[in-house]
Amino acid sequence: MNSLLVDIASLSGLRDRQSIDFGLAKLMLNTNLWQLSTVRLVRAVGPSDNQHWLTLASMARGHAEPERDHVWLDLSHLPALSDFPLRETAIMTESVACQGSGPLTTVFPIDTQASVCSLLEVTSDQPIPADTQGHIDSVLHLYENLQSLLDYGEKDMLTELLNRKTFDSAFWRAAQTQEAAANPAQAERRASTSDSNYWLAVIDIDHFKRVNDNFGHLIGDEVLLLLARHMRASFRFHDQLYRFGGEEFVVLMRCASHTDATVALERFRTQIAEHDFPQVGHVTISVGFTPLSDNDTPSGAFDRADKAVYFAKGNGRDQVCSYTALVASGDLVAPADDAEEVDFF
Repeated sequence: MNSLLVDIASLSGLRDRQSIDFGLAKLMLNTNLWQLSTVRLVRAVGPSDNQHWLTLASMARGHAEPERDHVWLDLSHLPALSDFPLRETAIMTESVACQGSGPLTTVFPIDTQASVCSLLEVTSDQPIPADTQGHIDSVLHLYENLQSLLDYGEKDMLTELLNRKTFDSAFWRAAQTQEAAANPAQAERRASTSDSNYWLAVIDIDHFKRVNDNFGHLIGDEVLLLLARHMRASFRFHDQLYRFGGEEFVVLMRCASHTDATVALERFRTQIAEHDFPQVGHVTISVGFTPLSDNDTPSGAFDRADKAVYFAKGNGRDQVCSYTALVASGDLVAPADDAEEVDFF
């Protein structure tokens, strides 16, 4: 029991979601209080009518470190909820579900924010006794509390989107993934960024001050809440959605091409323009976006997208503007250190 307390203390000191997920998997597998063969932490992701299983941590006995699905995986590449009936049973009953014998699979539901959104699935040679199940459940409650603390620190209090301080680390992870995906044998430095897989978009509500002035800040907050809800519905589960403050929002997303990024952002712009906001009526947004380039920085990418937003607002609003396209057309001039990074498509 002392070793378990030490492991729990170590787990509670982590402040990164992946580290906590991996720490939980290793704790469950390595403790001497129970004998497990494999541990898999999974989460149901995607729209409610088309959810799939994303593996957050998977580890077998004898392995040094857990593995996980890549956060940017296409939803269609993940197994559907219906592919794992035992997991569905645990979700439906909100209780531990077991099946098989030697090995035996046991699924523990993890209840976060009043809905079961993740599960711990373990295999063992012998059934897990009821008192041991209780101990495991207590550790999972700790895991849930750690996730809630992270939500409190990382999410905007009003919209529950990610907040500004979490942006830099997510940006660097995306940049590192993009760099790793590039062909290391390629001698020439990549100059083209228009086919980049990662894109940064800045979204600004047009004339938002008028909303607050004419209808009050409570109605203004409702507009922000509804816009955040539309963002969750419009973008994919792995796209990173942020509120930077006021009426400014940011999306860090992965798309195969400049065209795909434009289509995704235009779809969102149209949804907002067509929505009838209570008391306010119709509201529009201006959007600017840019690809992540080689050796990019969070401030550099944000500045490019923000310049495209500024151009959109100065030229009619209610539109999506590409920084790359604006530079190619001569409407914007790229700084000298950006000149090699922009592909005039």
